[in-house]
Amino acid sequence: MGPRGWLRVPHGEPRSHGVRSILPLPPPPSWQQDLATAVRTHPLSPGCAARPEGKLRHSTVGWPGDRSLELGSSAVSPDMKWLWVVAFVAPTCTVPYNGTAGSPGDNGDNGDRGRCALQHGTLGTLVLLRCPAAAGGPAEWRWGRTVLGTYPAPGLALPNASLAHEGHYSCHHPGTGETWATVCLQLGYPPALPAVECWAISYPQAVNCSWVLAPEPLLETHFVATYRHGVGGATEMGECVRTGPQSCSFGDLQMFSLTPYVVNVTAMNPLGSASRLLPFLLENIIKPDPPEDLRVSPIPGETKKLLVEWSPPGSWPFPQYFPLKYRIRYAQEGGSVTKTIGPYEQTSYTLTGVPPRTLHHIQVAAKDFTDSGEFSAWSLPASGMPWVEP
Repeated sequence: MGPRGWLRVPHGEPRSHGVRSILPLPPPPSWQQDLATAVRTHPLSPGCAARPEGKLRHSTVGWPGDRSLELGSSAVSPDMKWLWVVAFVAPTCTVPYNGTAGSPGDNGDNGDRGRCALQHGTLGTLVLLRCPAAAGGPAEWRWGRTVLGTYPAPGLALPNASLAHEGHYSCHHPGTGETWATVCLQLGYPPALPAVECWAISYPQAVNCSWVLAPEPLLETHFVATYRHGVGGATEMGECVRTGPQSCSFGDLQMFSLTPYVVNVTAMNPLGSASRLLPFLLENIIKPDPPEDLRVSPIPGETKKLLVEWSPPGSWPFPQYFPLKYRIRYAQEGGSVTKTIGPYEQTSYTLTGVPPRTLHHIQVAAKDFTDSGEFSAWSLPASGMPWVEP
């Protein structure tokens, strides 16, 4: 059996831990309405925004101006007629093309000051770029200022699309070179199911939740986080207030309630959306932050003792009403054995039987006094040596 009282839904199928776990809880039909309401009240920003800083990685790719097109590990002949495959096309939107994404001759500014239709595609799949103005006829395609060639309808196909294929494409009249359309291609993944976890680090004031996506979508992704107290259709939905890019918090908690809280996190980007529900009982997810201000001091006249002192975590709001208990682990410098002792109710402890003239490294962890939830992570270490006679 895993750690008692911990509910965490990782990527994949939900799992439950502990005798009080209530998973799995099937999402009630009303959640679909809640999600629709949440999406309407938190609309997805148009996919026309620039890619977030640090998410885009470019590498060079050869196009058929020098006899071949490099696509992954494959070389394609110059005529590329086999690329006429019709494929699913991601939704597009139109934004002004400002010509600032690159320099002339690269995959940025192609010199055609028209309007850029932003298109998204899934990495590793075949992406088709269409040219509606061609009216079913052939069109000349360019990538930046590089001429790729003339291709018949339905358009330019990019098999096994990679980040190297991102950039500005344009289609032109085969004879006159007149610009018909410009397509700005961004690639990534639809959101995976968020892996959500929630902890009451400030019990009983608030619940803090966070989530991760794997793999990273590489496209701008928006999140909607809500919660309910209960699973029935009559329970009111509340907002889990964002505290970071992928975290949120909510309060107004009911202590010792046997009715579960349910957190709903939805990830959305231009390629799709995914939602995760996480149900839990409040007392099951209590997990304090690590103790603070750890101090290790020698005791005058005691050559085999060390005094260890610490403070409750600052995020624990009412230690006098909701006390914590603590355990201590310590090890001798250069030693291979770590000892763990406790739990203890006080915020100080005297280690005895410590070998004289030896440096020891010590850490402390905290847990709710009633044994609900989980122990905190270990504190930052502090070190000390017993008193040495002058």
